[in-house]
Amino acid sequence: MAKYIPLFVEGLKVTIEISFVAVIIGVIIGLVIALFKLSGIKILSFIATLYIQIIRGTPVIVQLFIIFYATYPLFGFNIPPYIAAVITFGFNSGAYVAEIIRAGIQAVDYGQMEAGRSLGMTYGRVMRHIIIPQGIKNILPALGNEFIVLLKETSVVSIIGTADLVRQADIIRAATYSSFEPYIIIAIIYLILVLGLSSVMDKVERRLKKSDYR
Repeated sequence: MAKYIPLFVEGLKVTIEISFVAVIIGVIIGLVIALFKLSGIKILSFIATLYIQIIRGTPVIVQLFIIFYATYPLFGFNIPPYIAAVITFGFNSGAYVAEIIRAGIQAVDYGQMEAGRSLGMTYGRVMRHIIIPQGIKNILPALGNEFIVLLKETSVVSIIGTADLVRQADIIRAATYSSFEPYIIIAIIYLILVLGLSSVMDKVERRLKKSDYR
């Protein structure tokens, strides 16, 4: 297996890239959708609810197939597997992050909003300068968990030919006629990644709790 280490490294790089970019896209989309849902404007709230229900109500692998295969009949060109994977998981993560952000914002004491408005600040300024910064602090642990979940879920992108860890294991299995070693190795890589990220999130959570007591 030693000679296949570069393939594992390449797969690891692609897996981390897809997860990282997707969670950034998810946070941006999630913030917009969460604000839509909390806005009190019916049409925006309806759009946000519809988006969350569609994304959460359909399997991610079906969303991946739709984005990968629908571009040619709709727009006349094929989308690269890597881009399809990033878009799919970005949009998918956006629905879950929206609910995380909404819960984090709603956890902020409503008195903060009233205090800001009593100082003459607009609703938008109170949200931007007071509520959202506190909400971000509330949601950081949940966002870390979302990244961990995303890291594992992206293993399905190999099905459309994206060169992630699972795809590289498939290539090695075909070359060596051995299924056990390559999949055990990528299982260990995933485990190390998840344990490492969990440890980082535990430290962040402890630090946030300490700051609450200052």
